Amino acid sequence: MRKAYEIGFGNSEQELVIDQLPLSGTLPEWVQGTLLRNGPGMFNTGEQNLRHWFDGLAMLHKFTFRGGKVSYANKFLECNAYEEAKEEGKIAYSEFATDPCYTLFDRVKEVFNPGFTDSAKVNIAKLHGQFVALGEPSLQVEFDPETLESVGVFAYDTKVKRHVTTVHPHLEDDTIFNLTTRFGRVSNYRFMKLEREQPPQLVSKQRVKEPAYIHSFGMSPNYLILTEYPFVVNPLSILFHAKPFIENYKWKPERGTRIFIFNRHNGKLVKQTVTDPFFAFHHLNAFEQNGELIFDLVTYPDPEIIDAFYLDRIKADDKKLPGGEIRRFRLNPNGKGGVTSEILCDEGVELPRFDYDSLNMDGSYRYVYSIGVNREKKNSFYDQIVKSDLKTGKAKIWKEENCFPGEPVFLPNPDAKREDDGVNLSIVLDEANGSSFLLVLNSSDFSEIARATIPQPVLFGYHGNFYKTI
Repeated sequence: MRKAYEIGFGNSEQELVIDQLPLSGTLPEWVQGTLLRNGPGMFNTGEQNLRHWFDGLAMLHKFTFRGGKVSYANKFLECNAYEEAKEEGKIAYSEFATDPCYTLFDRVKEVFNPGFTDSAKVNIAKLHGQFVALGEPSLQVEFDPETLESVGVFAYDTKVKRHVTTVHPHLEDDTIFNLTTRFGRVSNYRFMKLEREQPPQLVSKQRVKEPAYIHSFGMSPNYLILTEYPFVVNPLSILFHAKPFIENYKWKPERGTRIFIFNRHNGKLVKQTVTDPFFAFHHLNAFEQNGELIFDLVTYPDPEIIDAFYLDRIKADDKKLPGGEIRRFRLNPNGKGGVTSEILCDEGVELPRFDYDSLNMDGSYRYVYSIGVNREKKNSFYDQIVKSDLKTGKAKIWKEENCFPGEPVFLPNPDAKREDDGVNLSIVLDEANGSSFLLVLNSSDFSEIARATIPQPVLFGYHGNFYKTI
């Protein structure tokens, strides 16, 4: 087993507060603000081990850029799943692919009071001025961005039990949109809208017999896009907790992938169509041109990527990690015909980012920044950063021997005259030194500008965002 996998899927050593990290290179003067990042901080508790990359208990990380210097702090997300695991020395709540070890009596209790995790580990968003750690369970965890301490909960739906949500809400002005899936005798997909100081509003809903696993959705100026992959579940399996959450889902390619298009303004379903089966975690962007609705995703032929993230498979180090393809879909939302698609870039990627603040729902966007898989090696985890040019299909790549980068958050130069004038921020696990560093890349040519060294490793994580002020 590679040392990197042992470290990156282990336990964080300490909660730290460091006023100034050692820095090589020089930061641009305009890089001022805070990068907040979410992801696992613990995969082992007592003698028990979590089984999947998506299972680790949440840890928050904060990098603050001021006057050419970088400070750092990290803290476990204060939630019941973490507190009980720490106190009891065992897994206390059901995670994505790991259940606690139950006695028969415990299993019966679980049917009537399902203990699904409250460890909101996947993403971070600023929602109506609140900083929120986002996870797929119904309740999200609000935290103080200065201290990283938990201060409350946040919900997209009025009924918080028996539903899950995507971890990629869309923000437009001061309005939040998200998609929830409510499980029950009659299950529903529910698009929710939240306006400041108003209760959650139901925009659209779609009844479904077997809900799909959906991690994100698309939004254009006039439409909401629900891409339903044929990776589906009998809702009774979720409600009665037959297996760990994701292991209740079944791949049924004969269903095809169903695409539902809703009018954002009146909530009506305007189109439903079916295309070939595929799977995806991440929608990228969606926009409208000449009567067409166009939306981009990072796609896979099937959900085998989920199995690829089981830790025993990653640590075996003899498998090739599947890479996603950036694929563009087109349809006429108000006319006949189905959906067509084309591959824009075939470099294997995941955790895609672009200039969301400036170019969301804008068809002129061109560049996507992701982590990827080096085709020349048989690595079972991500080992490079990829800049994909959607216009030419070409890619620029950053990689370094024995280094494993995380999501490359894009930060635009405030005086930019080009879309790729800015920097990318990525937390990189350095296998050789047994630690991590924050990498700052020139987004244009992908050259290194600077790196700030962290005195301990940061576990392999997921998403984060940069804020000029907190």
